[in-house]
Amino acid sequence: MATKSKKSHKHEWRFFRAGGFDQVRIETGADLLALDQLDQKLWVALSCPTRGIEFDEHTLDLIDTDHDSHVRAPEIIAAVNWAAALLKDADLLAKGAAALPLAAIDDSSEDGRRLLAAARHILSSLGRSDADAVRAEDTRDTNRLMAGLKLNGDGVIVPAALEDAALQQLAQEIIACVGAATDRSGEPGISAELVANFFAQAHEFAAWWEQGERDSALLVLGAGTLEAVDSLRAVKAKVEDYFVRCRMATYDPRAAVPLSRSVEDYQLLADKELSAAAADLAAFPLAIVAAGRPLPLGDEVNPAWAVPMRAFHDRVIVPLLGARSELTDADWLLLTSRFAALESWLEDKPAMSLESLGMARLRAILAGDDEAALLALIAQDAALADELAAIASVDRLVHYVRDLAILINNFVSFRNFYTGEEQVVFQAGTLYLDGRSCELCVVVDDVARHATLANLSRVCLVYCECMRGAEKKLVAAAFTAGDSDQLMVGRNGVFYDRKGRDWNATIVRILEHPISIRQAFWEPYKRAGKMISEQLQKFAAARSQAAEAKLVTTALESGKKSSEPAKAPAPPFDVAKFAGVFAAIGLAVGALGTAVASVITGLLNLHWWQMPLVAIGALLAVSGPAMLIAWFKLKQRNLGPILDANGWAVNARARINIPFGTSLTGLAKLPEGTSALQLVDPFAEKQRRWPYYLGVLVLLLLVWKWWK
Repeated sequence: MATKSKKSHKHEWRFFRAGGFDQVRIETGADLLALDQLDQKLWVALSCPTRGIEFDEHTLDLIDTDHDSHVRAPEIIAAVNWAAALLKDADLLAKGAAALPLAAIDDSSEDGRRLLAAARHILSSLGRSDADAVRAEDTRDTNRLMAGLKLNGDGVIVPAALEDAALQQLAQEIIACVGAATDRSGEPGISAELVANFFAQAHEFAAWWEQGERDSALLVLGAGTLEAVDSLRAVKAKVEDYFVRCRMATYDPRAAVPLSRSVEDYQLLADKELSAAAADLAAFPLAIVAAGRPLPLGDEVNPAWAVPMRAFHDRVIVPLLGARSELTDADWLLLTSRFAALESWLEDKPAMSLESLGMARLRAILAGDDEAALLALIAQDAALADELAAIASVDRLVHYVRDLAILINNFVSFRNFYTGEEQVVFQAGTLYLDGRSCELCVVVDDVARHATLANLSRVCLVYCECMRGAEKKLVAAAFTAGDSDQLMVGRNGVFYDRKGRDWNATIVRILEHPISIRQAFWEPYKRAGKMISEQLQKFAAARSQAAEAKLVTTALESGKKSSEPAKAPAPPFDVAKFAGVFAAIGLAVGALGTAVASVITGLLNLHWWQMPLVAIGALLAVSGPAMLIAWFKLKQRNLGPILDANGWAVNARARINIPFGTSLTGLAKLPEGTSALQLVDPFAEKQRRWPYYLGVLVLLLLVWKWWK
């Protein structure tokens, strides 16, 4: 059993060598507890992203305590120490387990007892009280487990959780007036801050209102004063406009007609569809303007202002002046003076939304002890924070027990990658293309950005765009066996992700690097053959074009011969003129034959066992440099730049040597035990044997000439 106490002596580490460097073995709980003693220069990776890798994202988010979307070495160490402190045996953490046994929780500490109680609460809420272990599936939705509780430890209470109808109504009013806080369940609720804010505003508004009640000059109409002020304000500017116009008519009787609007103004309205709310109509005076004329309050009022004027009459004029059919200028001045002090008081009114509740409701709220009751319930809810936080701790511990050992063996060391026991967290799946299966595939976000750094890996990378319905992803696949002759942009393959789903894959970019020594051996001959083939094609195309041009020229000249006089006959063939040409051709053929004869003579002078060595030497002279360069590049292949381009911080030179690289790319081969194999291809092209016979005959003639 691994102890959880710090040891004074240094931990004895064990290492294994893979990928050209030493990697630490993490196999026991003691190894995990000593991770903080391991020199981080010996860690294979120091950081990895929380997205884009084949690992449980929730576990990565739990480890990523600073929420920067990267898991780093200190966070790994902290996760190990936290989990080990809650377990009786840290070896469980090193081995990993799909479920957390309740018996494995160390209940000797207060945190352990609280976590054990929370684990039992989870199983009980799921109807599995007799279960002895908690799975990750049980704690997947901790919010759902807490949402069923009226008090869930977040310091927020939703109105539906309140059994008292009066408190429930008050909570809804608080939300409507000062806003809401979001409960753990996702529902709007009230917090202590919101309750305090609401009651502070209520007391402030009540104090302002009481000031008005104490001053008889303010609330001149009692409870209906504020409604009366609103009605007065709605028509004040328009009534004032009417009386000013009438005063202008008193000053000059000629002003009465134009100030009442002209006939032409009415004609502009004649072609329009009018309504009582029409802006053009509302711009007209309240009534016909005349010198000293009172404001009519009946049917003679502008229709656009009939409704607000009626409210002004009922709420202001009737309570203060009594019912009447018209309002004089003196009456208007009296009314505005009565509301002057009130207007000044209203300007000091606190700006708050709870005014809509009305003063009667606010007084009823302030008269009771509802504030204390709500704050007590909220405090009771917050007091459960520690207890309910233990549910989240159970979720954390279950995921750590299941996943932490796997992550460490893909982080502190790349044990899983180099042993080949299983696909590792950065392997996205397998690409099948060109008769090969590529196991080293990583998901990329941006091909151009990834290729810039990944090119330093010296690995032949093929970037593919993978489509599955509307889903799309970009994958970089490493080709580490075979050759690149048939790898080209546009070729299609199939990509299988870690869930076994198949994607259509199309090559969009290739990073060219040597794949194998065998490819490098044949590369010079392939280039030479390609060059000769291109030259022959160019020569044939040129000859074809020349022949076509000659035919066209001949056809055109034949048409002209009938209309032109006969030309002098061509001069006879001059043998002497071309004797030099024939002699030069003969010398060239002779020199070539002499050279070939010299080579064959040299070969025949050798012993039989020397001839294969000469042939091997000739092949090495041609292919040797290319093979040597490829060998050096293959020795430099490095996994680090491929992962660094995806946000990793690879701390070691993770080599991909030739034997290991060959294991990452599978070549097509027949299954073992295949029988009844038909070796004759019925559709094979028929081979012509006469070129071989001709070559043997020429060789024999040259040997006979040398012999003579």
